[in-house]
Amino acid sequence: MPTKRTIEKAREDKRQGKSASTQAGEFVHEEIDKIRRGKHGARSAKQAIAIGLSEARRAGVDLPPPKRGRTTERTRKSAEYAYEAGQGRRKTVRRPRVAGAVKATLKKEPRSTVSRSSLSRQAKGAASRRTAADRSAAARKAVATKGAAGRSAAARKAARTKGAADRSAAARKAARTRAAKSRGKSK
Repeated sequence: MPTKRTIEKAREDKRQGKSASTQAGEFVHEEIDKIRRGKHGARSAKQAIAIGLSEARRAGVDLPPPKRGRTTERTRKSAEYAYEAGQGRRKTVRRPRVAGAVKATLKKEPRSTVSRSSLSRQAKGAASRRTAADRSAAARKAVATKGAAGRSAAARKAARTKGAADRSAAARKAARTRAAKSRGKSK
């Protein structure tokens, strides 16, 4: 069960116009924290992330289940059930014996699966399975959805990290982007 604080953080992300995966990230962070505190364990980093995503779906985050063929049918059905429950399309059934059995099983699982190194390994593996074009498109989308304040902060950071010769080019590019955005708004 996610904490009120986590649900509120996810709602704040939604109000700010952040993506569903960013909202779900709050639940994944909480799950990782639970495991690190020793509340229960997980067999792998992937399992810890899956538990967090399921909680996010049940809490109403608009995160559709994976499409057929992307994962096992069992996982897809579980995600579909959680999604429908969160969207108010399905009534959940309380199953205390099942919940107790799951909790007892998770308590026996290791805590090291959410260490920095194992989470890093998981992230690198997940990124390597995506194409360069996918990663590039995600980065472009992130820039587009950052908002004006976020873009200017990113531009300032880029200017600090680049060499002196690149700074003027970065400034020109930022000016062109602003001009293009303002033209798009005036239409």
